[in-house]
Amino acid sequence: MAAREPEIITSKEQMRRWSRAMRAQGKIIGLVPTMGYLHKGHLSLINEAHKLANVIVVSIYVNPSQFSTSEDMSTYPSDLKGDLQKLMSVDGGVDVVFNPYDLYDYGKARNRGGIQKRDNNVGEISCLEERGGGHESWVRVENLEKGLCGKSRPLFFRGVATIVSKLFNIVEPDVAIFGKKDYQQWRIICRMVRDLDFAVQVIGSEIVREDDGLAMSSRNVYLTLNERQKALSIYKSLSKAKHAAEDGQVNCKRLKESVILAIEEAGGKVDYAEIVDQETLEAVEEIKSPVVICVAAWFGKARLIDNIEINV
Repeated sequence: MAAREPEIITSKEQMRRWSRAMRAQGKIIGLVPTMGYLHKGHLSLINEAHKLANVIVVSIYVNPSQFSTSEDMSTYPSDLKGDLQKLMSVDGGVDVVFNPYDLYDYGKARNRGGIQKRDNNVGEISCLEERGGGHESWVRVENLEKGLCGKSRPLFFRGVATIVSKLFNIVEPDVAIFGKKDYQQWRIICRMVRDLDFAVQVIGSEIVREDDGLAMSSRNVYLTLNERQKALSIYKSLSKAKHAAEDGQVNCKRLKESVILAIEEAGGKVDYAEIVDQETLEAVEEIKSPVVICVAAWFGKARLIDNIEINV
C-alpha cells in the first residue's frame, strides 16, 4: 500500500511551526536534505532516517550557490511530481516536503553566472520576506573545504554549508542524514555542526549503487549509454585499489596512479584522485590508518564523484 502524500511546505515560518509542534508532542524529527530528482539513493537515506526519527522531513531545494559560473543551473534535472510519487513508495512515507523557492538573496549577482532563477518547479514560492540589499553572510569550514572538490570548485562548499545551516535553523531537526557518496560534503557538515554547536546528529549513509556498481546520482541522467558503460571504470578502479591496499600495497602514489590510468583508458577525464584521512581529509602518502579514496571524473557532460573507504 502506498503511503499518504506528504504535506508540502514552502514557507520557512510554517516549517518552523510544524517542527516545533512535533517537538511539543515529543516527536524526534529527521531531515533528509536533497536537490530533488530523487533516486533510490535518496530513498535509502529516508529509510535510515526512519530508524532514528518519528517524523521525516525531506527538503527539495536546488541550491544556486552550488553551481559555478560554467554550470547552467536551469538544466539541472527537476521533477517534483515524480519525486512526490517516489516518496510515497517509501515504507513509512514522509511527513513533510520542504520546498522553498529561495533561501538566499544574491542581490545584483542573482542572475549572473550559475545563479539563475528557476521557474519550472511546482509549488515553489519565495522564502524571502525582507530584501535589504541582499544577503552577505556565509558559513565556511576553512580547512576541510580546500581539497578534493574544493580545488576546482572553490566556492561550492561555502554554498553547501550556508544553505544546510539555514535548513537546520528552519527545520530544527534532531537528526539529519547525508549520503557518503558526497564524502567531503558529509565531513564538512559534521565539522560545521560540531564547531557551531548545532543540536543535530549528522549521520552518513553508505553509497547506494546500481547493479553494475555505478554510484547512484541525479547527474547520471546526463550520461549517454556509451558514457555510462565507460563510467563503470570509476568503481572498478576504486575496488581494485582497495583490494590492493588490503593485500599490502600501502603506497598511495601507486594506488592513485592505477585509478587514474583505468579511468583515462576508459575515456574519462580525471578531475582528481586522492587518498585522504577519513576525518581530516588530509592527503596521505602511505596507508597506516583508515583512509578514503576519492575520485571526481568527467564522462561527457557529467562530472561524477565516487569514493571507497579503506579501514586498516
